[in-house]
Parts: sequence; C-alpha cells; structure tokens
Amino acid sequence: MKYTFVFPGQGSQFVGMGKELADNFKSAKDVFQEVNEAISQDLFKLMVEGPEHELTLTANAQPALMAHSMAVVRVLEKDFGIKLKDKASFVAGHSLGEYSAACAAGVFSLSDTAKLLRTRGEAMQQAVPVGVGGMAAVIGVSYQDVQALAEACSDENTICVAANDNADGQVVLSGHMKAIEKAVEIASEFGAKRCIKLPVSAPFHSPLMKPAAEVMAKALSEVKANRAEIPLIANVLATSIQDEKEIVKHLVEQVTGSVRWRESVNYMSEQGVTDVVELGAGKVLSGIIKRGHKEMNALSVGSVAEIEALAKDL
Repeated sequence: MKYTFVFPGQGSQFVGMGKELADNFKSAKDVFQEVNEAISQDLFKLMVEGPEHELTLTANAQPALMAHSMAVVRVLEKDFGIKLKDKASFVAGHSLGEYSAACAAGVFSLSDTAKLLRTRGEAMQQAVPVGVGGMAAVIGVSYQDVQALAEACSDENTICVAANDNADGQVVLSGHMKAIEKAVEIASEFGAKRCIKLPVSAPFHSPLMKPAAEVMAKALSEVKANRAEIPLIANVLATSIQDEKEIVKHLVEQVTGSVRWRESVNYMSEQGVTDVVELGAGKVLSGIIKRGHKEMNALSVGSVAEIEALAKDL
C-alpha cells in the first residue's frame, strides 16, 4: 500500500462543516478555536450555522476548508495515533488545498496557514473588480483543445487561459468575463459537450491575479517555513518537492499559474501510489480520481465514521 493524502479546494465547503468532528473530538475543537484566534473571527460559527453566501466568500471559504481538513488530520494523529508522515508517500491539494497539504506536511503552523489563506482569499477577491473576470468549465474535450479555445477568445486586451486541468475532459477556463462569455458561445466548435460559466467572483489562476500574487509573495516571506516532512506535489509542477523555499516560490506562482491536477494524479500513479485519501470536506477530488484512475483506490474522509474506518485500514 502506498498512500497519498489530498486536500480539497474551493467549492467543497458546506454549512454544517466541522460540527460533528468538534462534537466528538476535543482535538478537532482545538483546531477550530486556533483558526478563530489566528484570523480574529468566529469562523467556526459561520462554518456550522452559515449563512451559505457568507461561507462561500473566498476569504471565508479558504481558511474554513483548511480548518476542516486539519481537524481531520489532528483527530487521526491525536485520537488514533496515526501520523501522516509515517503513512504518506505524498501530499497534494487543489489550489487552496495546497496550503492544507503544506500545513499537514509541517511546512507552516496551523495559525500561519489560516492567516495566509485569509490574506490569499482577500487578495484574490480584490485583484479584479467583481464582474470583470470569470471562469467556465469546459466538458468533454482535451486540454489541448481547451487551450485552442482559450486562444480563440483572447486578444491584445483580453485574457483567457486554461486555469485548472482537473481531469481528462474537465478543464476550467479563467480570464476576462468578455472572453469567458465568448468561450461559452463557441466551445461547441472546438468539440466541447458543454461549457458552463462557474459561480465564482474572480478569474482565479490567470494572469489577472498578478496583484494577488504580489500580496502572497510578501505574506509568505513573513512566515516561518520548514522543510516538508512529506513530499508535496505542487500544483504548478505536477511533481513533488520538499524544500521550503521551493514550496513557497511555487505557492506564489500558483496564484496566476495553472492547477495541473490531471498531471499530478498521473504522477501519483507513475510513482506507484495505490490509495488516495481526500481529507476534509466534500468528495470532489476522490471522485475525479475514481473516474480517471481505476488502478488507484480513492476515498474521502471527513466524518467521524469515515475517520474510524480509515484508522482501521491504516
């Protein structure tokens, strides 16, 4: 058995997240309290009670998803005696999930990770005025075809890029709203089954996020980073690294760069990974892996019952 632990990105949040863990484990409750104190907000109350539209705001969703993931990690470690570094060949995360992965691998402290994600969420939201940029999911064509579609929707003044290469036949475009709307109109000409505008408020992982990348370069330079105890598969590289300077550098690049998730999962497979465990909210990443890589066992672990089942397997 060769394990990779993966951490979800934005969109997996839900009202009620973390409540069951906090009700059952003091170690989980302590995580939520530490995150609250780090960002000077009762984020856990928002996670449990909503409203959903506030939880979905980028500045709230990012630290909330990390907090839920790290609560699962802490419960495994403190209540079941299972340390990720003893079991994992790799860790990886989708977009903000890469920060959760870095925290789980000991690169950043929990409180520093919470502060970084609050800063990241705010910076990404503020980089582009609402309505100027957007994203769209293109279904049913290759990454190369989506790149060609992006080029057809771009010009000197309009940016459109393939931002998230999630899986075969599932690629997300990001850029100016004008370009995204054009892509929705003409995607079928490039063979796409569907092209759907996403309910996001900014063009993440595109060159339009450059102001946010500058903010994150400063924020990351001000926190203590340690060598990763577990090799981390970086979004922009789709290969693993452990050096803390490299990890920080690529986290900055990730703000404007593509999330190479399809290639990251291929890398796991090439390295002989047999089991991929998604820690935290939702089942998005484990679902992608199940569909694309039948040779790997993929599961999601976010509830008490799922943690107990995983602990028995480990």
